[in-house]
Amino acid sequence: MDRRGFLKSTAGLGGVVLTARWAKAGEAAADWVRVAPAEARSGAGAQTAPGKVAFVKTRDRAAGVRRALDLVEYEPPAGRHLFIKPNFNSQHPAPGSSHEDTLRALVELLRDEGADRITLGDRSGMDNTRGVMERKGIFALAEELGFDTLVFDELEADQWVRIDVENGHWERGFAIPQAVLEADGIVQACCLKTHQYGGHFTLSLKNSVGLVAKQIPGESHNYMRELHGSPDMRRMIAELNVAYDPDVIVLDGVESFVDGGPHDGTRVESDVVLASTDRIALDAVGVALLRHYGTTPQVSEGRIFELEQIARAVELGLGVPSASQIELVTDDEPSAEYAETIRGVMAA
Repeated sequence: MDRRGFLKSTAGLGGVVLTARWAKAGEAAADWVRVAPAEARSGAGAQTAPGKVAFVKTRDRAAGVRRALDLVEYEPPAGRHLFIKPNFNSQHPAPGSSHEDTLRALVELLRDEGADRITLGDRSGMDNTRGVMERKGIFALAEELGFDTLVFDELEADQWVRIDVENGHWERGFAIPQAVLEADGIVQACCLKTHQYGGHFTLSLKNSVGLVAKQIPGESHNYMRELHGSPDMRRMIAELNVAYDPDVIVLDGVESFVDGGPHDGTRVESDVVLASTDRIALDAVGVALLRHYGTTPQVSEGRIFELEQIARAVELGLGVPSASQIELVTDDEPSAEYAETIRGVMAA
């Protein structure tokens, strides 16, 4: 990675990185970005400000996105290049993947607020990414609304940034696209659902898996095979989130999967759109919603902040350390009543 790219990536990491030229087992020495342990991250493990989560009861995705983003404070998009990370794990309809109405509303709002450039990209886990984006109409939408697209499967070896988390569970670190780190800000668009292949639930932390290379061209190591074959899978999911700090996350929970997932499952009308700048707070609320509607034993049992994805994210200083520090923000009475019910689930 060139100097400009490195400086932009360290800005995205809050400047809390160490750099070294060192080799992982079995490969030539290469430039890596090495993320410092939790205690060296700015404010890690010591967050005291409440994690605000906008909570909007709605069946209208477009209106829900705008209402939710009106309720959270995030860095203004004006004059900036923003990268949108959707959920395109497969071509399945929402919540199997991001709904087109949600993405349209998000792009239009960021444009209205002055974003200079928008790029949307992903890597599918269950299908060919370009095919998924084509079948979901993303390239046509990009042409209509004037944003760029990026298919991670098609990136060359030198277009990936290698990242290693100290004291982490990834054998060889992981890699994410340099283009993502070079953007001025990252916006996440995730879904509300369970995950039957070891993740247990796939909300904002798990959505970040789509940023990771499956396999870097010219190398034999398969990062996704490592992830899905590891007993530390849920900890590893949390760890890859240290690679970036999102400007804001939007969760489309108009419909959700309370079991099965990520592509198909038992569907319920959960009638909510969430938004936050805090991944842990948002995922904790998402888990509470799944519990409210009746979900899998893996998601239902124990305290929410003891679930491995969330517990490891807390250790890494990625957000609030407890449910008591989550503030649900609403804009009407139906949303407030719904939010109060979910507060009770979180406190249980």
